Amino acid sequence: MTPSSKEAIAERLAEARRFTLELLQPLDDEQLNRVYSPLLSPLAWDLGHIANFEELWLVQTIGERGPLHGELGRFYNAIENPRKTRGELPILRDTELRSYLEDVRERALEVLSEVDIGPDAKDPLLREGFVYEMLLAHEQQHNETMLQLLQMVEDYSPVDPELGALCAFGADSETIWMAGGEYEIGAPAQGFAYDNERPRHTVELAPFEIDRTPVTNATYIQFMEETAAEPPLYWEREGDGGWVLTRMGGRDPINPAHPVLHVSWHEADALAHWAGKRLLTEQEWEAAAPRLEGVGQAWEWTSSDFLAYPGFEAFPYPEYSQVFFGDAYKVLRGGSWATRRNVMRPSFRNWDLPERRQIFSGVRLARDS
Repeated sequence: MTPSSKEAIAERLAEARRFTLELLQPLDDEQLNRVYSPLLSPLAWDLGHIANFEELWLVQTIGERGPLHGELGRFYNAIENPRKTRGELPILRDTELRSYLEDVRERALEVLSEVDIGPDAKDPLLREGFVYEMLLAHEQQHNETMLQLLQMVEDYSPVDPELGALCAFGADSETIWMAGGEYEIGAPAQGFAYDNERPRHTVELAPFEIDRTPVTNATYIQFMEETAAEPPLYWEREGDGGWVLTRMGGRDPINPAHPVLHVSWHEADALAHWAGKRLLTEQEWEAAAPRLEGVGQAWEWTSSDFLAYPGFEAFPYPEYSQVFFGDAYKVLRGGSWATRRNVMRPSFRNWDLPERRQIFSGVRLARDS
């Protein structure tokens, strides 16, 4: 698709919405509104937030139209409303929520028909369709957040039976040697990327070795047996001493060849020390990305804090990245089985608190060469 094609943008917006609604199709209104965890929003809030974000940027900001529901937007502000309180907010629900989704999309498409999204557009939000790419990525990222919660819903069965399929890896992990030297890190100037991925810059790296594939469940089980470490989220002991996965109300045997998921940064760091290795820096991960296997199975914790790149400029709003910069958050790279492929790119930076495990997080190890 070319950034200047309005028809292609409209179709991609429609595809993203179809996927979102398909994820939620098996659920009733009670399940959409239920609070399953203080770490995750009710699904109804996520769905309303997706629509409100679209209204804010595509209808109000670009189209200069008023909001459909007055001050409703403040209840969908992710910075002002912590996840643990979102179930108590007077948000839209059930039929009203579905009507809001449809009404916002109708108005957004009206605006799309009126604006210039070419490479020479005066408004940087519209240039090469940036704001539309941002909206697509936003909804697709919330699909993954929804899937985090759907792990907690008993008897949830996705419409797509292939959703959640993982690759199997061998027990012995080969390593890739990376030469020391200068590497270009970050997104190029052209094409869509978030502000935290820019500007592209050069870093100097020492030689290192990196595992070709992520750490598997088999290796993590060995780590637990030798260190008495806690099991990953959704793991439980079976009667015979084995391990089962309890997500979505099921009890499926742990596949030892699958990459380990739902581990915290602290657990990933401890595993690295146990293995006589270390976590990669995010710069090492990006430099090695073209040669790695298993990318897109589990987000991979790095040792790096979430910091601004040299010359960083917030765009289009500081609340996406800038407010999170510092040593409180650790960077994850790659992507997981729940990540829409349109979102994943080598320069993409995910981040979370080091104690978090509800995300689809795993680990890949490295060592100095």
